[in-house]
Amino acid sequence: MISRSQRRQRGFTLVEVLVAMVIMIGGVIVVANAWSGNFSRVRSARINNVAATLLERKMTEIEFEYAEKTIDELKDEDAGDFGAMYPGYTWEMKSQEFEMPDLSGAMTSQDGGADETLLMIMRTTAEFFKKSVKEVCVTVIYKPRAGNPIRHTVTTFLVDYTKELPMPGLGGG
Repeated sequence: MISRSQRRQRGFTLVEVLVAMVIMIGGVIVVANAWSGNFSRVRSARINNVAATLLERKMTEIEFEYAEKTIDELKDEDAGDFGAMYPGYTWEMKSQEFEMPDLSGAMTSQDGGADETLLMIMRTTAEFFKKSVKEVCVTVIYKPRAGNPIRHTVTTFLVDYTKELPMPGLGGG
């Protein structure tokens, strides 16, 4: 007959095996959650990196396309995709006239106020900017299979350097 001390030396009890398995399963769950979170962050970073690259590319294309054209030739809206290499990514472009803020109120409220000539120069300059500068917004949209679209937008200003600044009373344009 085998004594109790000899039986203990031959193996583990069922309770010891169950405790070891619970500890091991807990460790596996912690590692799986960490890996899943990292995978999600890497995927998000990849999407954002591709979107930023495509945004820079599209903005450069637009600037190049309109480099030799006047502001009036710039489309108000345009859209498209990036082809089979970038499935799920699309782009939109919107342009609008540049609206210079009205600074006449701030100028007239200063000590001594602003004279009519200075106000006329400010109005003329604002009108000039309205005709010769366009605000251009380009947006890259990524549409994942599930969830909301991810949008990245950049804004720039295109200037038509062929327009002349009309200043009455000054010689030339």
